[in-house]
Amino acid sequence: MAMRDSRNADEEASAAARWDRRYRAAVAPPFGEAPNDYLRMICARQDFTARSALCLADGDGRNGAWLAGQGLAVTAVDVSAVATERALALDARRGVSVERLTADLADWSPGPGRTWEAVFLIYLQGTSALRRRALDVGKAALAPGGWLVVEGFAKAQGPRPDMGPDDPDRLYDLAELRQALPGLQVIEAFAGRVCLDEGIRHRGEAEVVRFAARRME
Repeated sequence: MAMRDSRNADEEASAAARWDRRYRAAVAPPFGEAPNDYLRMICARQDFTARSALCLADGDGRNGAWLAGQGLAVTAVDVSAVATERALALDARRGVSVERLTADLADWSPGPGRTWEAVFLIYLQGTSALRRRALDVGKAALAPGGWLVVEGFAKAQGPRPDMGPDDPDRLYDLAELRQALPGLQVIEAFAGRVCLDEGIRHRGEAEVVRFAARRME
């Protein structure tokens, strides 16, 4: 078990370093500065009334900054210190305030008693173990009536060198999400093809899952 834990820690440490390098080398925001379309679609629903949000794996800040601009109190977490620095710069340019944390979702948890009315997990393409822990953290952090919203590349996409990870363990399916989130009311569960236009890294047709659920108690 100790050897496995050490391997997992090494993988996540290398992930932080890898994303730091990618963001440091990027001339433009890799995923653009506009918010994710599915996130905007959920926020446009008449029954979405959240005033606080937790953004897990927020990268260089496009989603957290946009939500803050809509008046939500936002906390955002990302593994890359470089991405977090860029996100803070984006917040400053837009005149919004976001609580931003650089942390590894493999072992990060919010403070005792902290909850949010919405949790967003947009394109966290980590290992299945990391995704499961992020979903557990997100579910536990939901206030009553809170929304948990996920979008990611689907296993149906398969290896594509131009978009998303090649490793099937880093891709989503709806069965995984349903299994990981028992007790939530499923509002939407979609798996299919969409055309993405999110910076240079998410551009073109892709197989994705989109999942939204609520804690009703």
